[in-house]
Amino acid sequence: MSIQSTARSLRNKINSVFAGKAGRRHAAVGPAHLWQMKRRFQIDFLKQQNLEPRHRLVDIGCGTLRGGIPLIKLLDTGHYTGIEVREDVLELGRDELREAKLENKNPELIHCQALSSLELEHKADYIWAFAVLIHMDDDALNGCLSFVSQHLAQGGSFFGNVNIGEKDNGNWQGFPVVHRPMNWYAQTAERFGLVPVDVGSLLELGHDDGRPEPKSRRMLKFTHIDNDRGE
Repeated sequence: MSIQSTARSLRNKINSVFAGKAGRRHAAVGPAHLWQMKRRFQIDFLKQQNLEPRHRLVDIGCGTLRGGIPLIKLLDTGHYTGIEVREDVLELGRDELREAKLENKNPELIHCQALSSLELEHKADYIWAFAVLIHMDDDALNGCLSFVSQHLAQGGSFFGNVNIGEKDNGNWQGFPVVHRPMNWYAQTAERFGLVPVDVGSLLELGHDDGRPEPKSRRMLKFTHIDNDRGE
């Protein structure tokens, strides 16, 4: 671990002590002191992408429902599906749901170790993966894109942020921190009938966490290739 990473980890631990109950809960998915900014960013971004209550949304890596709570509030009953690989973290999300008194919205919360093995009963207008693709190795990402290809409705969109570049990969809470060139995503997505478009850096889109080199962190929009061609 680099000196910068060590310092950042120590700073996050100190911040979590003073972050309150919600901040400590959401520290399972990111810096405790930034959870409110990251929650606002997710709902604001998806609304800008024309997300409406009638749409169905699948949230890959829903975690503690840091971003899921406002999405569940917005969407019609039963239209939110959250998927999480860590069962203990998903249980924190269920706590968040109960405290927000949103159980009546009937969100579907699924613990799943491998997206390639998951089959839902419906297709989604939007699939969302915030701070998730950056932690997937090649096998996991292939499984994710296969899942997206099968479950994204025609005309739908899959959004996920990535690290573009050739830097050495790091580690966060046992997950890799992955950097890949843009052409890797394009070539890999094509195998699953998808095409990615870079819609901007996280900073340009309103996500400002004070970290350096924000332009290497990009938001990609994936659609079915036939959609992109207007067929």
